[in-house]
Amino acid sequence: MKEDLRIIFMGTPEFAVPSLRVLVENGYQVVAVVTAPDKPRGRGQKVIPSPVKVYALEQRIPVLQPTNLKSPEFHQELKHYQANLQVVVAFRMLPEVVWDMPSIGTFNLHASYLPQYRGAAPINWAIINGETETGVTTFMIRHQIDTGSILFQEKEPIHPEDTAGSLYERLMHNGSNLVLKTVAAIASEDYQLHPQDESAELKAAPKIHRDTCKIDWNQPAETVRNVVRGLSPYPAAWTTLDTRGGEKVCKIYAVSNTGDKNPNLAPGHYITDNGNFIHIQTQDYLISIDELQIEGRKRMSVEEFLRGNTL
Repeated sequence: MKEDLRIIFMGTPEFAVPSLRVLVENGYQVVAVVTAPDKPRGRGQKVIPSPVKVYALEQRIPVLQPTNLKSPEFHQELKHYQANLQVVVAFRMLPEVVWDMPSIGTFNLHASYLPQYRGAAPINWAIINGETETGVTTFMIRHQIDTGSILFQEKEPIHPEDTAGSLYERLMHNGSNLVLKTVAAIASEDYQLHPQDESAELKAAPKIHRDTCKIDWNQPAETVRNVVRGLSPYPAAWTTLDTRGGEKVCKIYAVSNTGDKNPNLAPGHYITDNGNFIHIQTQDYLISIDELQIEGRKRMSVEEFLRGNTL
């Protein structure tokens, strides 16, 4: 029964907020929220609470912010709330003593159609790899990351012009609906667990590092375009451009495939009119840089960039 559920919600970023909100607005008893400690952010290094904490405090839900998930003191705090279900959305990897604590268990929302794209950055990697479909999945947490038995799944198309940002927004809201569906099924005891299918070739979604974001112009134009949109707006693909003020690192947010070739240009070399366009040669076609940002400046169109920088 719905009234019998005592839920602890675990999450930190904006992605997790709609899932928490939908539980609260549908009358589920969220007895506590676990989120990351407040951190200094931005140029002023002002200490800012997580989006999940902000919403939880607005709803007067108790907030726990452990620095060590293995701490016995934290475990005692969790037990105090007598939760029988834990819901995890965009949070850290939990030790067994935590995820095994509730009598019903702990389920996680993952932003891919599992078992594909297990790992920290499923949205980015699905686009980087040129996929046309992904999804959201709820599953019961077990020992190995993202491998537990599946509760519910829904597919979501990836459109040709999608970026990580646009797909993030859709999966954030689709995921919240799936969380609500999962909790409702658990409350009514109307669900089945399905082991993940390990028979297909699996693609991983490891954490994105700075080297991952460096554009390799020796790749085909469509591969480069997928890398750019799969990392836009964050953390953003990057390259270097030689300007009259010296070599500058530029984040690249949007590109397009011109469909043109220049046999006289090696990959990574570019042509520009220093007014309206920058075209960079890839393995096959020229890529047009549409939006970019140099360090210390705002994101801008290529025309704006060229008004202040001569290549």
